[in-house]
Amino acid sequence: MKQTTKQLIKKAILSVTLISSVSLLSNSAFARMEDDPVETKLMLDKFELGRVDGDTTMAWESGLWIGQDLNKFWLKSSGEQVAGKIEGTETQFLYSRALDPFWDIQAGIRHDTTADAKRNYLTLGIQGLAPYYFETDASLSFSKKGQVKLNAAFEYEMMLTQKLVLSPEVELNAYAKDDKPMGVASGLADVEAGIRLRYEIKREFAPYIGVNWAKKLGSTADLAKDAGEDTSESSVVLGIRAWY
Repeated sequence: MKQTTKQLIKKAILSVTLISSVSLLSNSAFARMEDDPVETKLMLDKFELGRVDGDTTMAWESGLWIGQDLNKFWLKSSGEQVAGKIEGTETQFLYSRALDPFWDIQAGIRHDTTADAKRNYLTLGIQGLAPYYFETDASLSFSKKGQVKLNAAFEYEMMLTQKLVLSPEVELNAYAKDDKPMGVASGLADVEAGIRLRYEIKREFAPYIGVNWAKKLGSTADLAKDAGEDTSESSVVLGIRAWY
């Protein structure tokens, strides 16, 4: 069912309100566990608007975790809307275990959608800070039909001033075999790169401006051409980054 931008924003506001309420209750209930308290964190890494071929786009990346130093549960969500229509979403529910102060190993379930299909996966991943301070989030996901998906994202933050941060990033997806309903083929399917400049009004809230580029590759690009879709797109984006 087609949803308008206004309806999506209303749902997002309602979700944030519910999550914040749960967060406050959790913190209150476990306030006495002083040695290793249960904590929560809600992150809106991206919420941005852009223009592609004359159409307005909206994209988001968000995460919520609840847990202690070593063990956490994660809910991750990302997606994109073009001209008022959801083009694709990724939702993950994960158990996360700290390996050391810089790395967590994660396992759980993943649900991906496109405009025409959806897939469920079991997923295993790692998240943390690589050498030279590259933020890394990589995973392997396995479907019951034998599909294997590799997703890897890398981001680097450069502090230009105490409040101005330049952040280049890149993300790629690869698949073990063709999945035409999802619009992907075996091999490296797509790559997305961007750079964003944000101004931290305070650490918890920062508007940003940036440019984003995405390209479908190989046989996945051929599938897109057959469906009358573009294989490459770029846009200027405006957005906010926040956490609580």
